[in-house]
Amino acid sequence: MNREERIGDLISKMTLEEKVSQLMYISPAIPRLGIPEYNWWSEALHGVARAGLATVFPQAIALGASFDEELIRRVATVISDEARAKYNEAIRQGNRGQYWGLTFWTPNINIFRDPRWGRGQETYGEDPYLTSRIGLAFVKGLQGDDPEHLKAAACAKHYAVHSGPEKFRHTFDAMVSKKDLFETYLPAFKVLVENGVESVMGAYNRTLGEPCNGSTYLLKDILRGRWQFKGHVVSDCWAIQDFHQNHKVTLSPEESAAKALNAGCDLNCGCTYPMLTISYKKGLVTEKAIDTALTRLLRTRFKLGMFDPPETDPYSKLGREVIGSDEHRALALEAAEKSIVLLKNDKNILPLDDSAKNILLLGPGAANIHTLIGNYYGINPRLVTILEGLGEKLRTKYAINLEYRQSCLQYEENHSQFGILSPSDQANMVIAVFGLDNAMEGEEGDAIASDSNGDRDTIELPPWQIDSLRKVRAAGKPVILILTGGSAVAFPEDVADAIIFAWYPGEEGGTAVANIIFGDTNPSGKLPVTFPASTDQLPPYDDYAMKGRTYRYMEQKPQYPFGFGLSYTTFRIDSLELSSPTIAAGGSVTARVGLTNAGSRDGDEVLQLYIARDKRGSDDPITSLRAFRRVFVPAGKSLSVEVVLPASAFESVNTDGEQVLVSGSYTVTAADAAPVPAAAEKGAVKPVSAKIEIKG
Repeated sequence: MNREERIGDLISKMTLEEKVSQLMYISPAIPRLGIPEYNWWSEALHGVARAGLATVFPQAIALGASFDEELIRRVATVISDEARAKYNEAIRQGNRGQYWGLTFWTPNINIFRDPRWGRGQETYGEDPYLTSRIGLAFVKGLQGDDPEHLKAAACAKHYAVHSGPEKFRHTFDAMVSKKDLFETYLPAFKVLVENGVESVMGAYNRTLGEPCNGSTYLLKDILRGRWQFKGHVVSDCWAIQDFHQNHKVTLSPEESAAKALNAGCDLNCGCTYPMLTISYKKGLVTEKAIDTALTRLLRTRFKLGMFDPPETDPYSKLGREVIGSDEHRALALEAAEKSIVLLKNDKNILPLDDSAKNILLLGPGAANIHTLIGNYYGINPRLVTILEGLGEKLRTKYAINLEYRQSCLQYEENHSQFGILSPSDQANMVIAVFGLDNAMEGEEGDAIASDSNGDRDTIELPPWQIDSLRKVRAAGKPVILILTGGSAVAFPEDVADAIIFAWYPGEEGGTAVANIIFGDTNPSGKLPVTFPASTDQLPPYDDYAMKGRTYRYMEQKPQYPFGFGLSYTTFRIDSLELSSPTIAAGGSVTARVGLTNAGSRDGDEVLQLYIARDKRGSDDPITSLRAFRRVFVPAGKSLSVEVVLPASAFESVNTDGEQVLVSGSYTVTAADAAPVPAAAEKGAVKPVSAKIEIKG
């Protein structure tokens, strides 16, 4: 029998109760049918998480900052290698528990629309196109390229229109226009679905009145209707219980279970689907609907090789020797180095050399492993803090004195002056490590130092950290500020001569920061989010309209624009030529960009192409990223970069949520950051633009 026939045969032999049991995230064994126990809940946001030892890569938002699809696919391939190795070992030892399976509830491709959202660190940023490309690369690496076997199953989450507030996620109704829905919130999901992501997870909230895990519009009309999704849908954990307890759209657990199943949610992470036996008896669901959901779930398990001999599985020989290997650690370092963003470098104070004989390292983040790992992390025995990274650099390369003082607390104000410089201090350079860690922002219940269920009320650097920095600055020493965190932070730029944003950089984060500070690595990361100048620039947090949000709709000048990031060399965009002055539906145009490294260091530049309609409507994006390329350019060299732009790159979304190609004049801009005034003021490369006409 082929796979589909085997699935049908299994289902035909099950009782109703057995079928229902297999729709739970803890699916019990059915020995008489040879069905083993399976727990569907595993995590791999930036490395296999919550299952012991693993390589800890930079947090997802940092991976987005790399703007490097090839790198992300390699990272996800390593994660799936380790996932398979851990699964193989667990099966040999009889461990079929939570977090040791092959169905990973990642990536998070929600749009990071507001920097106050604590879980924004799990995303790839604020832009639908960047999120689509990085998310797709991750899925391909995680699932593998064998046409018959899944290496692991990826999951696009949280579908849909989900990005806080964490405090109200179980009751909130995200009201959006169809234009915003299809122009901003859904594109990444569509791309991943069309390219074979195995599963989709529904969000906790309601969207347009319906709870996402029971939404006919989202699950039936769009996901399985328009997009023809063939995989399985899983609820977020205990989200179906919210139907009757919090959203109040049903009156009982059996009604909630029926609503979710009938809409197309196949798997329940939670405790509600056992009530489907009662739903069936009350006529709320049919056995055919239960069979349909079970077919989808068994199909995933068959693809993962769970019902076939190990020798037929191409991944069965992966063993524990690959977990946390030296090769994987080297990739974690590369990913961290490519994600770190240089925001400021007055008078080219960086990179440092051995002239800085006495360095004072300050700040609560320097020796804090929580500034490395973000959330949803694995365990690694060698988490290199920034203190350790700098110490190792000095041990192996420089005869420089390094002194460390904490200076202030990470989470709350303290009044100690310990660690503040005095004119008699011998230090001739200060490196200060401040910002956020995973106790200050994260998921509901995890960020223990947050007063808002994991979110931030304001985006400003905590005032006691700013106060400490100002006291250091008053001593008159050069200051290099390293900021950690998973979201935009507003801060006074005059507190430091150079500023590095390190994100949550993973197990080799301290090494990566040290390599950049001392010039062994040329910084090349770019911001995947806009850094607003203050909280006052943000629309109300619970307003899901895109007006005023992200670089695509924000009218005010940000502190740092989307896509921004400096280098130790000087890049120049020399020209932008389009292969045709016009384009029509179904066609394409090639953009040829001249790029020069005019400096004395080799380096990577992230070339970004933005498209704007010259006569845009009031609710259309100001400009939109439509292509990017990470390009290595040797010092003093020039090269030509070609990028094909399909006609679809010029499409917009109308008020009915339809993709349309509107005739008229458009501007294509080649830049190294979103083309807004703040980019030029910060010393970014001067953008170059060209016009093109869309013919109807």
